Amino acid sequence: MQAMGDLTAQAVATLLTSLRIAPMLAFGQPFTLLRMPTVARVMIAMSLSAWLVSGYPVESWQSPALTSALPGVAAGELLLGIALALALQLAFAAIQIAGRTVDIQAGFGLAMLADPTTRNNMPLVGSLFVYAAGAVFFAVGGMQDLLAILAASLRAVPLGAVALRGGPVTLIEFFSSALAIAFGMVGIVLLVLFLLDLILAYLSRTLPQMNVLFIGFQVKALATILVVPLALSASAALFLHLLRAAFDTMTGLF
Repeated sequence: MQAMGDLTAQAVATLLTSLRIAPMLAFGQPFTLLRMPTVARVMIAMSLSAWLVSGYPVESWQSPALTSALPGVAAGELLLGIALALALQLAFAAIQIAGRTVDIQAGFGLAMLADPTTRNNMPLVGSLFVYAAGAVFFAVGGMQDLLAILAASLRAVPLGAVALRGGPVTLIEFFSSALAIAFGMVGIVLLVLFLLDLILAYLSRTLPQMNVLFIGFQVKALATILVVPLALSASAALFLHLLRAAFDTMTGLF
């Protein structure tokens, strides 16, 4: 009977802990950039949750908080999971905003990519930088760091004792710094496009008969195609810095 009670407590703890992991796999990038069945995402979340519960029994299924109302415990775990996922999502959202700015400046404002994974329209340059950031995330062991953060969150905040330390202020501060880093990634592209705008503005005054709008679109589009690969290759350190800032923000939430 005691063994049966322990198994029941472990099963309940696994389900509750999965609420801390599931929002990141369901809504957080770069996981939403991958086409994956919902059942597979649920199985991964449950597997990781079972791993955490087996590794930290005192903080999970042996936690005194499990004796309280389970709906409240589930709501707290889900809140913490959403906060952790939001920190990672804000990093990639900043990259999308910077890429969208380049699209507008280059004349690609009306051109959008239909992303079959998210079923949304994404900017051209923004998609390139987002997928590059996702590749860097997996290449440098970002998943291992994420697992370490989840384990640290369970040690710092046992099951049922959710208390966000940072809250919205921490996320807002991180998003402001993430925007600065993201615009640093596309800074060379924006600088080249700005200089081209100045040259075209000068030509429109000296050669008024020239169709500056038609020529400017072609020149800026060609310049964007040539400079974006250079910006991507030079932004590896900034990608890493942004991911590290996102991980630090996630750690600061608990």
